[in-house]
Amino acid sequence: MQLSKPQRQVADNKSRFRILCTGRRFGKTTLAIRELCYNAREPNKVCWYVAPSYRQAKQIAWVKLKQILKDLRWIRKVNEAELTIELKNKSRICLRGADNKDSLRGVGIDFIVLDECADIDEQAWSEVLRPTLSDTKGSAVFAGTPKGMNWFHDLYQRGQDQTEEEYSSFLFTTLEGGFVDSGEIEQAKRDLDAKTFRQEYQATWETYSGIIYYGFSTSENIKHFDQPLDNNIIHIGMDFNLDPMCAVVSYISNGVVYIMDEIQIWSSNTDELCQEIHRRYPGKKIFVYPDPASRQRKTSAGGRTDLSILQNNGFVCKVPPRHMAIRDRINSVNAKLCSASNERQVFIHPKCKNLLNSVSKHTYKEGTVLPDKTQGFDHMNDALGYLISFLYPIRTAYEQHTPERFAVKVGAIR
Repeated sequence: MQLSKPQRQVADNKSRFRILCTGRRFGKTTLAIRELCYNAREPNKVCWYVAPSYRQAKQIAWVKLKQILKDLRWIRKVNEAELTIELKNKSRICLRGADNKDSLRGVGIDFIVLDECADIDEQAWSEVLRPTLSDTKGSAVFAGTPKGMNWFHDLYQRGQDQTEEEYSSFLFTTLEGGFVDSGEIEQAKRDLDAKTFRQEYQATWETYSGIIYYGFSTSENIKHFDQPLDNNIIHIGMDFNLDPMCAVVSYISNGVVYIMDEIQIWSSNTDELCQEIHRRYPGKKIFVYPDPASRQRKTSAGGRTDLSILQNNGFVCKVPPRHMAIRDRINSVNAKLCSASNERQVFIHPKCKNLLNSVSKHTYKEGTVLPDKTQGFDHMNDALGYLISFLYPIRTAYEQHTPERFAVKVGAIR
């Protein structure tokens, strides 16, 4: 199996514990499979691939692993139910999910790959998997893209410490991996906010503390404007609460979102919010982007869901089937406020005082990557987030282009 120069650098390293921090689409899975095969080439070895969940393990590595082992003609038996492959030399390669820690216990293991390590609970490693390597004196590879200053970051720092003889760590950007061309990376720079781009493509360790919407600028994102007379469509992001009901009102032109109004009503319900929208915007075609919980939530009397009330008022409702991850929703807003290439595509009218106050002041809850809901700024920001994240979801994954020099070739594993 041919490897790129960065992949070969990791593969050739002899440290017992190797930590690989990379940008997206670096080729971590290809390297992981190579390492599994290399360590299973000796008889009676047990090698595991562990992803954050069983489902991810199957989606990421199972098909590719089977194909490579089939090409190598190493397979003796495949157990699809348990994601286990027994080789002709009586070694076994198993795929597991860290979401079920109990399923990881009680087995002596010779080699482990922990993929998307930043999404795996530290206890799955320290309390469950690490002891399985003790009697075999086994080794491990930790691979992933950074996600804040968590245990994966601590492992990486350990690998940088020259006194830690068993540990080595490596950091490569997406571009260095060679699987994504520079044009795609430039597109990502336009699509993503600066922090997300640095984390996902440049493999930097970003902190998530302080102001949430750091892309917002009072001098750049606040602007006076009027909706063009020939634009009869408005887009409304909506968050349902009794205190308060919140909505942000916008029009869109050439991909730029102009927030021209806000609605905040205390001690209210969905019916009253709809009446206020009709009063302010008669004759307009209205698209609403509500909280996905509107499918079940009932803030008005009569047993009607919030979504059914919106639909009965003639609004076109755009609702995702489930909530987007909070982090992705925040990233979507930040990317439109100011992208990594310094493009701004959200402008807010100065009369939207509650929204401006919320966007400029909302912070993370101390010690977490979640917004602080005790400050009262989350409702307007949620309304904005539902609108932006539906229309402009963050793109973090691109189709993988595999240059010819990286193509898998049948033959003995070196």
